[in-house]
Amino acid sequence: MFDHYHLWINGREVEGRGEPYGPNVGPKEVRSFHVHVFKSGAWSEASRHDRALVLERIASIMAQDLPNLIMLEVKQTGRAIREMKAQIPSLLRWFKYYASLLLTEELPVLPTVGKLHNWLERVPLGVVVQITPFNHPMLIAVKKLAPALAAGNSIVLKPSELTPVTSLLLGQIFKTAGVPDGVVNILPGYGASTGKALVSHPLVRKVDVTGGTVAGQAIGSIVGGNLARYTAELGGKAPLVVFEQANIDAAVNGIAFASFIATGQTCVAATRIIVQNSIMVTLLEKLHRKCELILQNMGSPSNEKSTMGPLISLRQLQKVESLVDECLNGGTGQVLCGGKRMAGTSQLDGIEFEKGYFYPPTVITCASGKNITQARIWREEAFGPVIVVVGFDHEEQGVLLANDSEFGLGAALWTQDLSQAFRVSKQVKSGIVWVNTHHRNDPSSPWGGASKSSGVGSENGVDAYQDYTTTKSVIMNFASADEMLAQDDWFKEGAGHVRYG
Repeated sequence: MFDHYHLWINGREVEGRGEPYGPNVGPKEVRSFHVHVFKSGAWSEASRHDRALVLERIASIMAQDLPNLIMLEVKQTGRAIREMKAQIPSLLRWFKYYASLLLTEELPVLPTVGKLHNWLERVPLGVVVQITPFNHPMLIAVKKLAPALAAGNSIVLKPSELTPVTSLLLGQIFKTAGVPDGVVNILPGYGASTGKALVSHPLVRKVDVTGGTVAGQAIGSIVGGNLARYTAELGGKAPLVVFEQANIDAAVNGIAFASFIATGQTCVAATRIIVQNSIMVTLLEKLHRKCELILQNMGSPSNEKSTMGPLISLRQLQKVESLVDECLNGGTGQVLCGGKRMAGTSQLDGIEFEKGYFYPPTVITCASGKNITQARIWREEAFGPVIVVVGFDHEEQGVLLANDSEFGLGAALWTQDLSQAFRVSKQVKSGIVWVNTHHRNDPSSPWGGASKSSGVGSENGVDAYQDYTTTKSVIMNFASADEMLAQDDWFKEGAGHVRYG
């Protein structure tokens, strides 16, 4: 995978070549040493105040290193630096949020009969495995790491083989912040080998993965066999519905952001744009101008004026090209703009597009008399800057089109009619519904799918933290010794009343 790599194992940085294990560290050791760290209690039994303090330190250290983290994220993903300058600083909130949760969570005391006191505690699960994708390397890693650390677990994080650098740097940050050695272990590798070995281990108590649906289903079957917990944020094919009551200029800006941020390489990218026919012509004219503006300002990802970067790999580029070509050659769709790999040089800074995997913002509309909703590009996740626009006449039709997908992760509505916004948001089958906005993400707000193809469980919020814990019910009898002797002798001689429950 890597000719040269660094990884963090048992609190020490390992450097090597070839196989994704360091000197004298093999697959067996990688999968078992962290169990001993968890059982030691160095982190799992640390007080809430101590764990919260470390999480706060992590945020503080990250804040000091933001310029370096931003630039490295740009270099390994190809994402435009304007995006990373907005995204990476926001990640500090996750560590601060879960630090606050540790200090403010109220645990219940349950009603009981007699002189019993019953309370609940939350205890960590044990060793957990987290698998992250290439599109948001730091964001998705942080979303998983923060609640798992807050809960007291030991973690093995496997970043994407395409984008491991910033995840590896988190190991240094955590160690500096005071996370005990061996609590967080970052292990690059391929999913089919390293990932499979990790999720298959019977000592792993939870697996949390973000990735494609097929991979997520395969991992889920393995995890289920070990009776471990499973959270999976998988595929999406997000609808964005624009009603005639919307502000069209705001909606076009929203479509561009929802569809082309991260070069369309995000699970909640709005790839199915559903527009009321009464405003279709005006919206398409404005959307075309917006796409042309994006195209004119594409250049080097490190250029602060650049609007959109390349795709992550040749494989991803070929997938996008295949879906677009099939739709166009099959006659179900026609191109409004884009549709071919970029060539030539950037008007912005002169870089040569053919040296990268650049693909333009692409808008496909229905060919006359055709039903594009049967095409693969309507059904399958392209993971690129490609959208399909279809029309509808009535609100009910718009809702049906929005729900016409096996996925249900994210969706968006654009309307200035408040009652319509409430009405439609309840009917759209999606784990997240944005109204007059998109991609909004906060550590307090659950993030997860509402259908089998978009995953299981959710990230963020109290639920994510609780899913990294299990409850312990403690029941204490505070009756006097005399009372216990009188009431709790089940096998005393003769008849008499004994308690139950």
